[in-house]
Amino acid sequence: MSTIRQPQVEPSRRAPLREPLTVDEPKTLVEVYEGAARFHPKPDTLNYKSDGAWCPVSADEMLRRARWIALGLYSLGIRKGDRVALLSESRVEWVLADQGCIFAGAVSVPVYPTLTPPQVEYILKDCGARALLVSTPAKVAEVESVVHECAAIENMVVFDSDGLTVANALSLVELEARGRALEIERPELSAELAHAAVPEDLATIIYTSGTTGEPKGVMLTHANMVSNLIDSSKHLAFDERDSALSVLPLSHIFERQAMNMYLHHGMSVYFGEALEKIGANLCEVHPTAFVGVPRIYEKILARVQERALARGKLNGALCNWAIEIGKQWAQRQARSQPIPLWLALRHKLADAPVYAKWRKAMGGHIRIFVSGGASLSNDVALSFLGAGLSIVQGYGLTETSPVITAGRLEDNRIGTVGKPIPNVEVRIASDGEIETRGPHVMRGYWNKPEETRAVFTDDGWFKTGDIGNLDSDGYLTITDRKKELLKTSGGKYIAPQPIEQLIKSSRFVNQVVVIGSDRKFASALLVPDWDQLEAYAKLKGLKLSTREEFCRHPRIIDLFERQIAARTQNLAQFEKIKRIALLDRELTVEGDELTPTLKVKRRVIDEKYRDVIDRIYAEGPRPDTTTRRKL
Repeated sequence: MSTIRQPQVEPSRRAPLREPLTVDEPKTLVEVYEGAARFHPKPDTLNYKSDGAWCPVSADEMLRRARWIALGLYSLGIRKGDRVALLSESRVEWVLADQGCIFAGAVSVPVYPTLTPPQVEYILKDCGARALLVSTPAKVAEVESVVHECAAIENMVVFDSDGLTVANALSLVELEARGRALEIERPELSAELAHAAVPEDLATIIYTSGTTGEPKGVMLTHANMVSNLIDSSKHLAFDERDSALSVLPLSHIFERQAMNMYLHHGMSVYFGEALEKIGANLCEVHPTAFVGVPRIYEKILARVQERALARGKLNGALCNWAIEIGKQWAQRQARSQPIPLWLALRHKLADAPVYAKWRKAMGGHIRIFVSGGASLSNDVALSFLGAGLSIVQGYGLTETSPVITAGRLEDNRIGTVGKPIPNVEVRIASDGEIETRGPHVMRGYWNKPEETRAVFTDDGWFKTGDIGNLDSDGYLTITDRKKELLKTSGGKYIAPQPIEQLIKSSRFVNQVVVIGSDRKFASALLVPDWDQLEAYAKLKGLKLSTREEFCRHPRIIDLFERQIAARTQNLAQFEKIKRIALLDRELTVEGDELTPTLKVKRRVIDEKYRDVIDRIYAEGPRPDTTTRRKL
């Protein structure tokens, strides 16, 4: 397997790769986890921060504790095929508990910790979970009332037991102790349970985040998940010299499979403390790989610009100039076009004052960024590439384990999500919908045979619900979600996501939702970037004290309208934004406006902000702003 190294990463900083062991590819997740300890016996496979210091968990300890958890679950009556729910933030114990379920033959059911108690109750009841593993007593208190309504749940295990007052709940320490005792009594049992797994066995049920309708439990087998991580690995170039900072929720298939891939390749994994501490954690652990969603990369880029501006207008101007030069350079680089001498010189000139500092802020050793979960704007991808930080995009769904296509460092065509990974087929239906077939496709939806039949074609292809196209070279481009296409009252179809990406390129825009279904024209709800907007108001001498005042002030509305007009002037007339409204607070998962993977719930937005939307359309469209003066 080849290893691709970015120029800014010093070769001397990577340990030499030992001679690879001859090993058959794993067929089950049990074999993946056993192989991680057998072929990559590292002292720092998993790492977490405690009292300001990074604490390692070796591969051997990981495997040993996972087996104890499996035996502990067995002692509680959990048997092969039983569902065990896992409600926790991402942490070492999440990985150990998930592996413990796999070794016990149980079906793990991850539950996002940000879900409301009624949403948690729905999942627990729907899957018929017999046990629930929870992170903290505080999280137990949140869901205790709904857990009592779930008759199938017989046991609760809590990772952090300090302050635990729930009767009949075990701590994870106690569960592992039960497992150790059973191991002494029946030393052969652990292997018997683990090796009873076959590729066709159900490994997990992952509930879709549900942008529309109720969540559906996606059934994934060992074969689904293992084939996908192996085939994805062939598309990327990870090895045991790599390390990764993990920041996304393990409840989502994207990060969970990334974790499996890290373990399979013997990488060291560091659990980030929180999203707001990504920068500090990157500089502490110096990872070579990082997996994120587009929102993270957007915020990193905005932070680079904010920090430069904080050092003065000259620094801010220099940073913006360097980013623009970098994007021009990256466009040619990505297309394998010759770089003009003038551009090469300017790009080199910008390296020391801007790009090198940016790379250092990312830890100094990043070899590959991976983006998934949503569409990454070309503007962000080009900005990173121009600074010597390549972002590779992937595409897939929970139902496809998840990867369907992925880019590669040596073949990274910006604007696309790469080519299909090995053993995965992709085709475009007559209506533009992307369809796929292969070992990565789910068994079906739990307890929903009709919904399962509805997402497969007569000849067995899975219908993704996404609209896209394949070019002549086999690269896939995603246009939008089929169900999210907006149809105006005039019969015109509008794809909102590309328009939203254009608008979000403004430094004044934090979030945007394009609306227009069954309406005469397209409009948008925007959440400002308050730091940028407040700085602008101060510069212009606007005396505004509250966010409500900002959202109503004509000068502020005019600013956003001009920002949008400048970025959408090449759209068709029916796609252009004719009205806007500013929201004074951010759209959040807790507010039920975003899914746990930060996708917009358009149905919820339409209902929650109906008064605002109705007011927009009552006022009618504004005149075309494309000819108005520039900022």
